[in-house]
Amino acid sequence: MQMYVKPILLSAALILSAVPVAAQSLEGDRFSLSLGVFVTDRDTETRLDSAAGDGTDTDFESDLGLDSSDTVFRVDGYYRFAERHRADFSVFDLSRSNSKQIERDIQWGDSLYAIDTTIKADFDLAIYKAAYTYSFLSDEDGYLGGTIGLYVADVKTSLAEPTLGQAEVGELTAPLPVVGLRGERKLSDRWTFRASGEFFFVEYDDIDGSLVDLYAGLDYSLRDNLALGFGFNSVTLDVDAAKSDFSGAIDWQYSGGLVFLKLDF
Repeated sequence: MQMYVKPILLSAALILSAVPVAAQSLEGDRFSLSLGVFVTDRDTETRLDSAAGDGTDTDFESDLGLDSSDTVFRVDGYYRFAERHRADFSVFDLSRSNSKQIERDIQWGDSLYAIDTTIKADFDLAIYKAAYTYSFLSDEDGYLGGTIGLYVADVKTSLAEPTLGQAEVGELTAPLPVVGLRGERKLSDRWTFRASGEFFFVEYDDIDGSLVDLYAGLDYSLRDNLALGFGFNSVTLDVDAAKSDFSGAIDWQYSGGLVFLKLDF
């Protein structure tokens, strides 16, 4: 738990510094859509267990040669349906694949892949985020709100040895409930600072996990309904599961910069 204290306090400080003290009405556009690119740096360690025991903790970047950095398309947005109420969403895909001659034995589910075997690795990961935010502090220059929502990681991991027709697949859709803070502050006529922090911790039944999702960025207004945005997003996810379609562990993180166009309606 101590490893999450610093990011939680940092996120709270960024958001609190971005909002005014007054509590008045929030003005602005009702719907916003951001279209951009997300340049990510990733670290993925995954284990697929079997009924006989635990599998091998496998680093998908160093052990299997998957790209540690990539650029993906990303969609973010929100809909403000009442003065202090809004819904936020994000969608992007972080899937990767590679073939490599492995340098050690890997126990993956029921299959053992021996050293020097050339295997094809797939890590399919789609992210869907949705959250409701209530602004308990707001005025014409910004707001601070509490947020509750879902962070959905749709994960499919696969190792295959094509010449032998040997393959093991693990699939997990993890809808993780998150709570946190979201804030925005207008710095000048053209610059706006935005930040958010969302968190999840659970130990229940067949799932034990945690999630920390932090964002901070600046928007530069090009015209009344169009802005150019720059941001940084960091996510750490640690999930152990014992389910019929996925028994094992996923310990991964991604972080990187965003450049996007923000359209307001």
